[in-house]
Amino acid sequence: MKIAIGCDPNAQEAKEALIQFIRDKGFGDVADLGSDDPIYANIAIKVAEAVASKEYDRGILICGTGLGVSIAANKVKGAYAALLSDIYSAKRARLSNDANIACMGAFTIGNKLREELTEAFLTNEFEPGCSSQPKVDAYVTYDQDRG
Repeated sequence: MKIAIGCDPNAQEAKEALIQFIRDKGFGDVADLGSDDPIYANIAIKVAEAVASKEYDRGILICGTGLGVSIAANKVKGAYAALLSDIYSAKRARLSNDANIACMGAFTIGNKLREELTEAFLTNEFEPGCSSQPKVDAYVTYDQDRG
């Protein structure tokens, strides 16, 4: 799996720890797309575009709360970013919603929870034809049809 990761300057330390965790666990090849820009929307859009174009399979974004990067990433056509704060939702983001970008806060959750959320996000897969398929199809179709 190819994973793109980025953050704002507030989350640099959290991002570096998460990159090491992903590599140590062997979840895939992780590419650091940056963290120097204080305008978190710029890195969120960069990661979202890389995932939406299929250059990367999944994306991870971190800012102070995770809210800003999730809002910004979801403006990119083909990007489906989910704000993660608990294990159940992290699993459901993949299993039920087919999210392709995980967003998390550097100030709102600790490293251990961020690792657990990342593991849940990266090790679960959406199952085509599941009961959530019509719901996912509805927002994917809307996304594809918008100008």
